Amino acid sequence: MNFELTEEQIALRDAARKFAREVIAPVAAKYDRTGEFPYEVISKGFELGLMNLTVPAEYGGLGLSKVDQVLVVEELAAGCVGIATSMGANDLALLPILIGGTPEQKERFVRPFTEKLRFASFCLTEPGAGSDAAGLSTTAVRDGDHYVLNGTKMWITNGGVAEQYTVFATVDKARGHKGITCFVVEGRPEGLGVGKPEDKLGQRASNTVQLTFDNVRVPVENRIGEEGDGWRIAMATLDQSRPMTAAFAVGVGRAAMEHAIAYAKERKQFGQPIANFQAIQFMLADMATELHAARLLTLEAAWLTDAGKRSTLVSSHAKRFAADTAMKVCTDAVQIFGGYGYSKEYPVEKLFRDAKLIQIYEGTSQIQRLVIARELLRG
Repeated sequence: MNFELTEEQIALRDAARKFAREVIAPVAAKYDRTGEFPYEVISKGFELGLMNLTVPAEYGGLGLSKVDQVLVVEELAAGCVGIATSMGANDLALLPILIGGTPEQKERFVRPFTEKLRFASFCLTEPGAGSDAAGLSTTAVRDGDHYVLNGTKMWITNGGVAEQYTVFATVDKARGHKGITCFVVEGRPEGLGVGKPEDKLGQRASNTVQLTFDNVRVPVENRIGEEGDGWRIAMATLDQSRPMTAAFAVGVGRAAMEHAIAYAKERKQFGQPIANFQAIQFMLADMATELHAARLLTLEAAWLTDAGKRSTLVSSHAKRFAADTAMKVCTDAVQIFGGYGYSKEYPVEKLFRDAKLIQIYEGTSQIQRLVIARELLRG
């Protein structure tokens, strides 16, 4: 068991940290305030090779490991997790194609994203099917050499700027999850409606919209896998993407802890820095321990995926624990800042709002507990 990073991994992590500190962090508050899409920042990240990290080299990507990916993602999220989410959305949207697509589909639908900056979206959640993803209602009806899609998708990251959508729809709702099928929708075909960006509590730099499909025609060759393979592909995708989401949480929490440490050293009460008081020291110590544990769980989940081992249990451990830890750390950081922590002039207020979403997206903390319990009871 070796916990050391390679020289290449250290260099990769440091490059991401430098980018986060010098490019992302200085504009994080601006994009949070305006809700604008941070295209310029993301463009610089793309040029540096900080996107599409795990796309295999044979399709133009860097072919990095999941462990490499989470090292990068933690650093980006420490700069701004909203921007990091926008940068990482392609990894999620392209993953079902890499898992279930043919070589020809991978060449057609994945390679273009490594050649120039463009965005793809993962479309699973619906207004009436969030945690109960298997209950989705978007339909796909075969019509000759096309499928006709009808329905609504909700909370779609980068949906307003995407040029490609990985969409899960049912060919037969009576079959439950066995009817769910995966499709790639290219461009903005007739019948695809894109809603206005959601006015969110946090992660406001991330573009999030509702999509409507009104008789959208999709060629049969855009189906990923066979009819009914969609649920298996979606669950495999989430198993592999949860370490990335957990790394988002670790990055947010780490940033909050670093701000809290710096502030505790500077802020004086009763004639001395508040860092001298045991009450503050214990809060900082708990932050550090829990973030360290969250990072180790995240790395283990990534390593299991790289090793080709089943990662469902550990990836849910990582996502649940890291998300809840980030929320707790950010809450305590606001407390250490006191009244200033409640002000938008100080960074922990934004981190507090950003952290909440990680407990919700890609499977809530409660759903992760259900997955963990199911795995335990299954033995």
